[in-house]
Amino acid sequence: MPNSLQTGRHFLAIPGPTVIPDRVLRAMNVPMVNIYDGPLIDMTMSLMPDLKRLAGTQEGEAVIYIANGHGAWEGALANTVHPGDEVLVLESGRFAGGWGDQAAQRGAVVHRLEAPPRHGVDPDAVEARLREDAGHAIRAVLVVQVDTASGVWNDIAAIRRAMNAAGHPALLMVDCIACLGCVPFDMDGWGVDVMVAACQKGLMTPPGIGFNFIGEKAMALRRERGCMSSYWDWLPRTTPDLYYKIFCGTAPVQHIFGLREALDMMVEEGMDAIYARHSRIAGMVRAAVARWGEVAPIECNIMQEAARSDAVTTILTGAIDAQELRRICEDDLDVTLGLGLGMDATSTFRIGHMGHVNEPMILGTLGTIEMALSRMGVPFGRGGVEAAVASTA
Repeated sequence: MPNSLQTGRHFLAIPGPTVIPDRVLRAMNVPMVNIYDGPLIDMTMSLMPDLKRLAGTQEGEAVIYIANGHGAWEGALANTVHPGDEVLVLESGRFAGGWGDQAAQRGAVVHRLEAPPRHGVDPDAVEARLREDAGHAIRAVLVVQVDTASGVWNDIAAIRRAMNAAGHPALLMVDCIACLGCVPFDMDGWGVDVMVAACQKGLMTPPGIGFNFIGEKAMALRRERGCMSSYWDWLPRTTPDLYYKIFCGTAPVQHIFGLREALDMMVEEGMDAIYARHSRIAGMVRAAVARWGEVAPIECNIMQEAARSDAVTTILTGAIDAQELRRICEDDLDVTLGLGLGMDATSTFRIGHMGHVNEPMILGTLGTIEMALSRMGVPFGRGGVEAAVASTA
């Protein structure tokens, strides 16, 4: 157990839930308010334009669910995919596959196209697979922008171009749970029909809110075919005659206060600055990993530089025990690293660098990892922190 006399805060370096800013915590620490009338209604409505700007849509609708990211998946599927429908899942880690499993449980026929190991989705392979579907039986293509498990960053615009080149009418449905607010997303410009996200990562709010962003084509499909769920249904939430219908019941009051403060912080920093900060910090992590790997079998899981996420880095450790590394960091040094998810946990760990994280915080994380490696007595390339600093020059 950590020394009870240690000072300072324990640092959470996992890829979600992420560090919650003090401003957000203070904004949430208020008494309960009237949920039928008053300022809460105006505050809720003020969220929608900011959320839509983050998603890159002027034309689409935004829906808020009291749910985590898996709930947001369910909402997207409930309004678009019916039993017997066929969907194509573009797998490049764990999470698109999980979304596909959910579709299968709802009765869909799920086809899977796997990316090459340690790479992102190949748009050419997507085009070829959709050309095989000459009868256009596939109704939706499911993909993640960033996979939290593998650390991959998929090129959504290229995937849409591949779908267009194949002349295929399927909906493009994208999971941005790991990266909304960390990297750019252009829903309208890229031709995305449905995007799902959640509040506990780049949006710096405690877990409990999920989002669907819905384009015109997907909404038209919902109107045509219906939704087999009263809770997940988009229509009452986007055209409510009473406030409570936005949430299909009681509003998540404290989350609304917190999310409003988080979005205000993002407006103050500016999205270009936020994206640049995430890119800079991710580069620092990759520079440190490269230095450690000059001697040790330590390397980024994703092999292509352009496909490495600016929100999370998944790191392979070879024969070095990643579980012991994480234990030392957490129990002795007060830093929690992400475990390998869907991969061998004894040779994988993850660093989350999303949301409320700056350069000193990530340098502390990298320095802690170096201390843990030293305590383990394993050889590794020294100077990872120095390499991280030099990467920002």
